[in-house]
Amino acid sequence: MSPKAQFALAMELTSRRGAMLGDVFMFVSGLYFRGKLTYALRFAAPPERDNPVVGCGVHIITPTAGLRSPDTFVTHRALRRFAEGDIHQDNAKYRRPLERSARVLQREIGPECDVVLLGSIASPKYVDVLLGIFGERLRFPIVFVGRGDMSRGGLLLRKAREAVELDYVPVRGAVLHGARPPKLPPLKSVARCF
Repeated sequence: MSPKAQFALAMELTSRRGAMLGDVFMFVSGLYFRGKLTYALRFAAPPERDNPVVGCGVHIITPTAGLRSPDTFVTHRALRRFAEGDIHQDNAKYRRPLERSARVLQREIGPECDVVLLGSIASPKYVDVLLGIFGERLRFPIVFVGRGDMSRGGLLLRKAREAVELDYVPVRGAVLHGARPPKLPPLKSVARCF
């Protein structure tokens, strides 16, 4: 957000329109968020053109604005508000917008759509809020148990590249903490000619 920054995303962020939320979060979080967003965009059921509430789509949990689409435009002011937000289930400035937007999503998607959480399942900051709204429909990839952020991001990128969707289980009643699985094998380098 430096006024001296001249790369495309920085210039978009300071423009009147802003930059897309997904792009900003990928820049800030790197591998972890890039994996989540790439995987989600690959496997989420997109809304149908004639009926935008059919299909779940992809939503990002923000620190102060609840659930937002990755193509939501945010300015540097919105990003500053996010940075000041405390992501904790007991913080009303975080929890209330998340609850409001999750209830709207619940009404829009109807009873047939599951909600897959690709964020941290081992801490109550997301689970406590979303489980109360989505109940048994709130699911997560079972292979997340025991994995740290970077491992989850790397795994999600690999599965999106392979076009292999993970198995999901309900959050309610699941074991959310476990032994760390083995490290992911390194990716093979791909030679690129320009």
